[in-house]
Amino acid sequence: MALLFCNAFWGTDFMDQSGYEAILQRLHDGRHMCKDVEDLLKMRALAEEKYGRDLVAIARKAEGQTEIGTLKASFDKLKAEIEKTGNLHIQLSERIKEEVQKIELFREHQREQRKKLEEIIEKLQKPKMVLHKKTIESKKLYEQRCKEADEAEQGVGKKTNVTTSTHRQSEKVMNRARLCRQAANLAEKQYRWNVDQLEKTCQDWESTYRSACEVFQQQESERINILRCALWDHCNLLSMQCVWDDDSYEEVRNILEQCDIITDNNSFIKMKKTGCRPPAPIEFQCYSVVDTNGGVRSVETNRLSVVLPRISFSVVECGAIGIICTEHRCPYITGCPEAGSNSDGTCTPAQQRGGVTEEKYLVLYDFKAQEDDELSVSKGQVITITERGEDGWWRAFRDGISGLVPGTYLTKISPHSTRLAAAHPECNPIK
Repeated sequence: MALLFCNAFWGTDFMDQSGYEAILQRLHDGRHMCKDVEDLLKMRALAEEKYGRDLVAIARKAEGQTEIGTLKASFDKLKAEIEKTGNLHIQLSERIKEEVQKIELFREHQREQRKKLEEIIEKLQKPKMVLHKKTIESKKLYEQRCKEADEAEQGVGKKTNVTTSTHRQSEKVMNRARLCRQAANLAEKQYRWNVDQLEKTCQDWESTYRSACEVFQQQESERINILRCALWDHCNLLSMQCVWDDDSYEEVRNILEQCDIITDNNSFIKMKKTGCRPPAPIEFQCYSVVDTNGGVRSVETNRLSVVLPRISFSVVECGAIGIICTEHRCPYITGCPEAGSNSDGTCTPAQQRGGVTEEKYLVLYDFKAQEDDELSVSKGQVITITERGEDGWWRAFRDGISGLVPGTYLTKISPHSTRLAAAHPECNPIK
């Protein structure tokens, strides 16, 4: 059951205005509440606008131009959706500001309406108070005059009972009693008139106050309703914004589902490929001298020459490795029968020991063993290789110690160079 303001806010006496003041305080508090809601929505609108502008700035500053393929499409879609989301938040800010304007107009309209009613109540309240004051004063005067008239009439009765009083004295007492009664009658009339006027004024005031209470209650109901609807709409706008944000993220996820590693790699290969196979290795070419028949001997390759920067070349060649002796004729030329050549005069490239092929190699760089199965070697040392692994680590033997060394640190030495070093130390290439 709905209670009514007009039945609940009356004073305890004629001069009591506590009920009216309670209503005015409620309306004042409601006005402040409207202002608080406006401030909240304004701050939220500013936050949404700033957030939206930040999102747009982020989306526009992000680069990602170096990417290609499906990942680039996904990243571009993400930037586009971020910018779209930022614009939606800016639009949300504008809609919130429109709600604030509606509340401001409503609050201003209620203020004007309430002000008119308060002025009407005040106009009736003032004469009512004045008439009430006059009525109370006329009542007191009326009571006083009646009391005086009663005393004067009692005095007349006493004089008439006394035989010694003169006729003149009796007439004087009677005249006084008559005048007192007349004054009492006049006071009574004035008192009655004031009461009647006060009654009419009170009826007008009560009627106006009752109507004002109804209007105030209606205003309060409308205020609660519009604020409730404003907050409800605000929540709906935020929920809708969340839905839009999720839709944007879903668009990005849909594009990301199409992002494929193989597709992007294939696209990069097709766009930027430079060759299908590695280039041929560059080998050192050793040119042989002219033979006795005037022809040029075949070119053989060997990497040993890269470690012989101090050997000067002449027209005499030592075997197939290009070791040149400038001070002595080297017997180790093509055929080199003293070097343990084969029956056809060619040099033997390796030695056989215990069924294992051993080859001599020159160390090009220092290497320090890092593991227990590795062998430390120094630049310029000659070591024996018994096994060449496919992983680049070769089994080496030096000074009775065996271990693994990196094959890229070594270069092969022909058996001719070893014998040359023993026969002619001054031509030794590994000093």
